[in-house]
Amino acid sequence: MDAKQFDWNQALREQWEWHWGNQVRSRLEGLNDEEYFWTPVPHAWSVRPRGTSTAQIQAGAGDFTLDYGFPAPDPAPFTTIAWRLAHVIVGVLALRNATHFGAPGVDFDSWEYAGDAATALHQLEAQLDVWLTGVRGLNEAQLREPVGDAEPFPDAPMAELVLHIHRELIHHLSEVCLIRDLYAHSAR
Repeated sequence: MDAKQFDWNQALREQWEWHWGNQVRSRLEGLNDEEYFWTPVPHAWSVRPRGTSTAQIQAGAGDFTLDYGFPAPDPAPFTTIAWRLAHVIVGVLALRNATHFGAPGVDFDSWEYAGDAATALHQLEAQLDVWLTGVRGLNEAQLREPVGDAEPFPDAPMAELVLHIHRELIHHLSEVCLIRDLYAHSAR
């Protein structure tokens, strides 16, 4: 394939799809609730049953809320697998799926956070499916269009947002895998 035949959409998707299929998905298999909520250090942010958090902000619409603070404390608290998955599901994917691909509107306060690992993984896969379906539908001209005012850099092309979201997924889900490694090797 020469440069004139290069498929930018395919290249952008393969960046994430390869990582998901070859490095992340298998590492998430078997995630249990004890790992999901494991707090390796005091005062870590997590997803907690409503009314049990001491965080400045407890976001969420359901039985579980997400610990948060604004402005974020310095240094930022360590976050559990539950918190990191919630961040990826809502902050990285669901908000962008709503803004750019017609998914239902959502925010941190209206989301029903998962109270168990299986539900969180189901939410993650559902949001990934919406994201990849949306990206798959973008032609080269749409990849060059500015993302608009819903994003911090409204003049950036959609292709840059796709790259950013994929970097966020790779980054945060690699952290989840590392926490699983720490859990497996810890003296709980």
